[in-house]
Amino acid sequence: MAAFEYQALDLKGRQKKGVLEGDSARQIRQQLREKGWMPLEVSPSTAKQASTGFSLFNRGPSLSVSDRALLTRQLATLIGAGLPIDESLKALADQTERQKTKAMVLAIRAKVLEGYTLAKALEEYPRAFPLLFRSTVSAGEHSGNLAPVLIRLADYSERSHESAQNIRNAAIYPVLLTFVATALVIGLLTYVVPDIVEVFVKNGQELPGLTQAMLDASYFLSNYGIYLAAAIVLALVTFAQLMRQENFRSKVHHLILKTPFIGRFVRDVNTARFGNTLAILTSSGLPLVEAMRIASDVVLNLPINRSLSEATVRVSEGGSLHKSLQETRYFSPIMLHMIASGESSGELDSMLARTAEQQEKALESTVSGLVSIFEPVMLLFMGGVVALIVAAIMLPILELQQMVQ
Repeated sequence: MAAFEYQALDLKGRQKKGVLEGDSARQIRQQLREKGWMPLEVSPSTAKQASTGFSLFNRGPSLSVSDRALLTRQLATLIGAGLPIDESLKALADQTERQKTKAMVLAIRAKVLEGYTLAKALEEYPRAFPLLFRSTVSAGEHSGNLAPVLIRLADYSERSHESAQNIRNAAIYPVLLTFVATALVIGLLTYVVPDIVEVFVKNGQELPGLTQAMLDASYFLSNYGIYLAAAIVLALVTFAQLMRQENFRSKVHHLILKTPFIGRFVRDVNTARFGNTLAILTSSGLPLVEAMRIASDVVLNLPINRSLSEATVRVSEGGSLHKSLQETRYFSPIMLHMIASGESSGELDSMLARTAEQQEKALESTVSGLVSIFEPVMLLFMGGVVALIVAAIMLPILELQQMVQ
C-alpha cells in the first residue's frame, strides 16, 4: 500500500483534500466514487514531494521540534503497548489533523510495509527527521528497544525545544529595547534637532561645538540615511553570501572563539550540544565512535567541529574519550572530569547525560545573567545619548540667555 493525496468534489460541490491509502491511484478514485465524490486529482504523496524543488539533501516537508517530539512520544506509546510498527504508524496518521503530516506518516508506513526498517523509511524525509533522529531510531531497532529509545528521543527534543525557547524569550526584551531606543534617537536627530536649532541658525548665532556636531549628524541622516541603510543591507547580504564559503565561515568562527566572553559562550553552547547528542546516542546503543561522528555533525562552529572529528579518530585508534576531548581544548575541566569518571566506572552513558544536563543549566544561567546585565547597560547608554541630544539643544539657549543678560 502507498499513500495518495487527493482532491475531490463532494455531493454539495465543495472541494475536499486529504490522504488515503491504496495499492494504486485507480483504487483511490474508486474509494472516492463509492463515497459519492468526484475525483479531481490523485497523486502519490512521495511523488508530489519530489517535485517541490528541494535538493537531495533538503527535500520533503519539515516538522517543528515540538511536533516531532509529540509524534515521537505518541509512536513510542503505541509501540510500547505492543502494536506493530505499521499499525502504530496507521493509528498515528489517523489522529493527525495536518494533511501534510498525515501524508508523510502514511508514506513512511508504506515503506515499512515494503520491508524497510523504520530508520530507512525516515530517510525519505531528512528535513522532518534529521540524522541524529534517524541514527538513534536505527540503534533502537537493532537493540530491540525501540519504544524506550523513542521516549528518550522525545524527552531530548522537548528539552532542546524548551531550552531554545527560554533563550529566545530572554532575548525578546533586549532586542525590542534596542530597536525602540535606536528609532527614538534617529527620530530625535532627524526631526527634533533640526527644527529647534534652525531658530538659532536664522538669528546668526554661533552654535556650540556639541550642537554643531549634532546638527551635522542630523544633516547626514536626513540626506544620506537612505544610502546608509542601503549600504548596511548590502553589507549584510554580502556577508551572508560569503558565509556560504567554508573558508570564510571558518575564519569568522575562529574569530568569534577568540572574542572575549562571546567566544566562551559559543564554546559552551557547542560543547553542550555535542555532549547532549552523544549522551542520547550512546544510551540508545550506538557504538561510541559512530555516536561521536554523528554528534560532531550537530556542532555548528567549524573549528570545534574539526577538533571533534580529530578526537573521533583518536578514540577509534584506542584513545580514551576524555583525553581525546581534552586535546581539543574546548571542553571545560569539570565536563572532562565527569566524562573520565564515567569511563572509569563503566557508567559513561549516565555521566554524559548528567554532564549535558549540567551544561544546559549553566548556559541558561549565563543567558539570564547576560540579559540582566544588558538591560541596565542599554538603558544607561541610551539615556546618555538622549542626554547629549538634550544638552546640544539647551546649550545655545543658555548662551542666548547669557547674551541677553
